[in-house]
Amino acid sequence: MSTATRTDTRSPALRAADSHELIRVHGARENNLKDVSVEIPKRRLTVFTGVSGSGKSSLVFGTIAAESQRMINETYSAFVQGFMPTLARPEVDLLEGLTTAIIVDQERMGANARSTVGTVTDANAMLRILFSRLGKPHIGSPNAYSFNVPSVKASGAITVERGAGKTKTEKATFTRLGGMCPRCEGMGSVTDFDRTALYDDSLSLNEGAITIPGYSMDGWYGRIFRGCGWFDPDKPIRKYNKKELQDLLYKEPTKIKVDGINLTYLGLIPQIQKSFLSKDVDALQPHIRAFVERAVTFTTCPECDGTRLSKEARSSKINGKNIADLCSMQISDLADWVRKLDEPSVAPLLTRLQHLLDSFAEIGLGYLSLDRPSGTLSGGEAQRTKMIRHLGSSLTDVTYVFDEPTIGLHPHDIQRMNDLLLQLRDKGNTVLVVEHKPEVIAIADHVVDLGPRAGTEGGEVVFEGTVEGLRASGTLTGRHLDDRASVKPSVRTPSRVLEVRGARTHNLRDVDVDIPLGVLVVVTGVAGSGKSSLIHGSVSGHDGVVSVDQSPIRGSRRSNPATYTGLLDPIRKAFAKANGVKPALFSANSEGACPNCNGAGVIYTDLGMMAGVATTCEECEGKRFQASVLEYHLGGRDISEVLAMSVTEAEEFFGAGEAGTPAAHKILERLADVGLGYLSLGQPLTTLSGGERQRLKLATHMGEKGGVYVLDEPTSGLHLADVEHLLGLLDRLVDSGKSVIVIEHHQAVMAHADWIIDLGPGAGHDGGRVVFEGTPADLVAARSTLTGEHLAAYVGN
Repeated sequence: MSTATRTDTRSPALRAADSHELIRVHGARENNLKDVSVEIPKRRLTVFTGVSGSGKSSLVFGTIAAESQRMINETYSAFVQGFMPTLARPEVDLLEGLTTAIIVDQERMGANARSTVGTVTDANAMLRILFSRLGKPHIGSPNAYSFNVPSVKASGAITVERGAGKTKTEKATFTRLGGMCPRCEGMGSVTDFDRTALYDDSLSLNEGAITIPGYSMDGWYGRIFRGCGWFDPDKPIRKYNKKELQDLLYKEPTKIKVDGINLTYLGLIPQIQKSFLSKDVDALQPHIRAFVERAVTFTTCPECDGTRLSKEARSSKINGKNIADLCSMQISDLADWVRKLDEPSVAPLLTRLQHLLDSFAEIGLGYLSLDRPSGTLSGGEAQRTKMIRHLGSSLTDVTYVFDEPTIGLHPHDIQRMNDLLLQLRDKGNTVLVVEHKPEVIAIADHVVDLGPRAGTEGGEVVFEGTVEGLRASGTLTGRHLDDRASVKPSVRTPSRVLEVRGARTHNLRDVDVDIPLGVLVVVTGVAGSGKSSLIHGSVSGHDGVVSVDQSPIRGSRRSNPATYTGLLDPIRKAFAKANGVKPALFSANSEGACPNCNGAGVIYTDLGMMAGVATTCEECEGKRFQASVLEYHLGGRDISEVLAMSVTEAEEFFGAGEAGTPAAHKILERLADVGLGYLSLGQPLTTLSGGERQRLKLATHMGEKGGVYVLDEPTSGLHLADVEHLLGLLDRLVDSGKSVIVIEHHQAVMAHADWIIDLGPGAGHDGGRVVFEGTPADLVAARSTLTGEHLAAYVGN
């Protein structure tokens, strides 16, 4: 046996592999980026800042993360790539030093009504295995505890081979026990339909009896109803016999042939359940949600009492608790329950489950329960839930990309989030964060500031370096980094109060509170303390209340600020009136569309598993309209030139003179009011940043008639400089006689309030109480709550 001895104690020369310490981006031109070149250090925490719309997401998500994902996808076979989303190569000259990117964005969780916090984090899967091993009485495999698996029973003849070519036919019965409640099919609620909201029974189908959104006798539904032959489409529905009404409302999927085409007929009620009720109601489009709320009543399932589980699954217990009891517990309490469970036979499973539940508490989500529908989580909660799976990961040298991870976090919780970001970095990962909060910018190893402004006035790197360098740099972010609001010297007097009595939504504990009206009220408290439950549960439903929630606006590449805000309608009518033609000609989605590209402005070529190619349409040159439509003018401009204008230009154009259009001018004023003067009217919604979408939605809702405005975290996605603009807007709303109630964590908004309602003291069952009511000055002076302490520190008291 010999041992090698080392005589050379000098450190080995630097290897070529050790030189890749930077991610290099050269000539990035995605969206509004103007040939941006940056070098980002690996295994460091880099924060990207800049006003909303300056190009942060285009650089981080649209360029670095997108290219990393595209290159990983290309390592799969062509067959596998055919099933994956095809990603185009970003507009960039050179990208070097990329590592695998894991994106943790603010996209809401899928709105499937069967999806819960437990199912999206694998906690339910672990609990089901635990019960299948330890539950008493033992009822079966993990599937027996799943509310998504129905029980199945089948019987029939089977052929048994007896050897030497002999067979025997025997009768066999097969059963599989699932955990789904048979009454509600695992939904937890049963639905009842108000038939008068589905159809007008005094009319026939051909006369337009059906009042369900999207059902028209001019389209496919008309062909199916007329061609199925089960009822007379010219007979009023009230004259249908029992069989005809049964077929119209409840018939199961049945294949039929209409005009030589194979189609499937489905009764109205199963069709509504399939199309509308399989999604979370809150995630539906507004007009469909209004229909569902009008036509369908949801009541807790009487058989499973809302647990979604079958009688057998509820009968099996561990230490006196069934799986439904555990899923309804607050996660921090469930973690304590699992910790007390001492079972060596399932020790590895308990260790993993314990770690997962502790991660919830660590990330500030210990107040949730596993049975909470995932579609009801806010953007910030959804993002942190996605973070959980990465916390215990043993991967290193990975690039983690975060999109404003502090959204929805109280100043008290931000420190905890900072610790998690640093923990990921210290494991040897590169962490890239798009963020506006000074508390997160302060912990950065490296800062990239984009600007100088938003949209076409942005897209350049205005600073790259340390946080100290940013402070001294004189950029917009640098100047505002140490901004501190002061508490208002005098506050407005309320005109009257809105009384809330005995509020018990979610974790609220019989809350009685008087909300002053005619002033700016800010509702604060740590994440999960019950702010949204109080306001959305007790205020938003009233008449005259306009509610702007956090749900993101969705739009295809054909949607733009003009279509989303309703601005295009008055513009089209003005063009039609001035030229004596139909308004439909001035819509790129209707009669005026270029026939070559169908009004898209570009031609998309599908290349199968490779990224499709978009080329500008040669016929309309990207203008989206027919040449004949562009010959019609208003105030010397054609419709494509109007859609290319910025909001500020259009506001002047439609303000007076030949093109003066009061209805359009009013909408443009609101867009300028929320700080979107630089946006072009025809810019696709898909290219807008999160902060721009938030303000576009706010501008649209401001046009609704109402005396009380409820805003849920309006500072999401807003730069420090944009927050000042927002406060000015809120003041103008209140001064015009409106009442404004804001759910907010931003200290500048709290300091600006006339009245603060603080909920707490903690989250979940440790919250749900009003811990302070009064003026910001009183809250700062008292320092009696977590919010009071942080606000006092912020205003420098």
